[in-house]
Amino acid sequence: MAKNKKLVEAITAMDTDFAQWYTDVVKKADLADYSSVKGCMIIRPYGYAIWENIQAELDSRFKATGHENVYMPLFIPESLLNKEKDHVEGFAPEVAWVTHGGEEELTEKLCVRPTSETLFCQHYANIIGSYRDLPKLYNQWANVVRWEKTTRPFLRTTEFLWQEGHTAHATMEEAEEETLRMLNVYADFCQDFLAIPVIKGQKTEKEKFAGAQATYTIESLMHDGQALQSGTSHNFGDNFARAFNIRYLDKDNTHRYVYQTSWGVTTRLIGALIMVHGDDSGLVLPPRVAPIQLVIVPIATHKGGVLEKAQEIFTTLKAKVRVKLDDSDKNPGWKFSEHEMRGVPLRLEIGPRDVENGTVVLVRRDNGEKLTVNIAELAQKVPEILQEIQDGLLAKALKHREEHTSKAYSLAEIKENLDKKPGFVKTMWCGDRACEDQVKEVARASSRCMPFESEHLSDTCAICGKPAKAMVIWGRAY
Repeated sequence: MAKNKKLVEAITAMDTDFAQWYTDVVKKADLADYSSVKGCMIIRPYGYAIWENIQAELDSRFKATGHENVYMPLFIPESLLNKEKDHVEGFAPEVAWVTHGGEEELTEKLCVRPTSETLFCQHYANIIGSYRDLPKLYNQWANVVRWEKTTRPFLRTTEFLWQEGHTAHATMEEAEEETLRMLNVYADFCQDFLAIPVIKGQKTEKEKFAGAQATYTIESLMHDGQALQSGTSHNFGDNFARAFNIRYLDKDNTHRYVYQTSWGVTTRLIGALIMVHGDDSGLVLPPRVAPIQLVIVPIATHKGGVLEKAQEIFTTLKAKVRVKLDDSDKNPGWKFSEHEMRGVPLRLEIGPRDVENGTVVLVRRDNGEKLTVNIAELAQKVPEILQEIQDGLLAKALKHREEHTSKAYSLAEIKENLDKKPGFVKTMWCGDRACEDQVKEVARASSRCMPFESEHLSDTCAICGKPAKAMVIWGRAY
């Protein structure tokens, strides 16, 4: 691959310091910048364009499953937040409070939303009266605030962008169906659109969402072997409905409580993209999510016909792919490195000799392969190559996950596996929290999920030796 020394020197090698590599990529690829408030980030245009593509694709999938977008207030009165005991206890350490309006002290503190369950519950209690009002399938795109102690751009920030779906149903069965349906929407999106393979499963009692009856998750594995919770879907049962008195009159004239769900993903997905696909030259973006899928770099533009032909190709291809013509006055080598750093999937080079021959050179970002292609074939070839890149990135990430997934039959083996080759570790588990706490203390790992696609590794718990109830995947996580 083309490397411009000044640009490449700005990125720490992954194997030298992965955390610094990540920070370098975020900054040098112009994804985000730090703000004057600790833990808050400025999402720059290129980073926001990635989020816009994520948002647009997910939004279309949500609407295809019957969901409507709404918007809830930023502030939650303290009394409203306190209505669900487990929920407020789960979020209490992260809540930011507003105590003054101007110079006057408020009569009641206002919470800056860490999530919007209580707001949706209050609203549902007001608008749901009959079985004819159900189901309510709502989603909102918003920002939330959680006062994090340790922050890193996209992965864990004080303020972040997300979507949160909140639905209400007549029966527990409908709520469970919705919870799993949306988990599958997330899983398909991650794999099809972001080329990130995920493991679907249920969170343990310790790890489930505060106030939920059951939490389901998609877990992905980063290049450094750390796990990342990439999306969650929660079945609330009627817990919140009872706390907020959300009832409906059924067909038999009986008042019943609704059953609710909640599900969400965040700008953390951009962090996942960086850490799953990136390399020592910077970002590597899957074509479907890339703001620019193809960049055209004309060479020796002072020679007659080069810029004109580049413009002609741009006009032809812009109906097929997201294409940029880089006709800036930077030298070609700098442009090559810059667009590599920003993860543009495909680069098209065209110079005077190419114009004479009726060809161009295409360079793949994922593997550096160079292809000479006839200009007349570009409209067909470019989408084909982009699809190959998309498929190849998913296959590569899946292979990496398989190579970094192991089995263990004791607590010592869990720790040894994670120390030697970080990744996912599968074990059998008795279901006791004491064993979960032991893994945290000894191996510095948490339970990621009880996967839907499970294996029977043994009859006994790997930690305590008691009869096993489920297989669990452990990992060290962001």
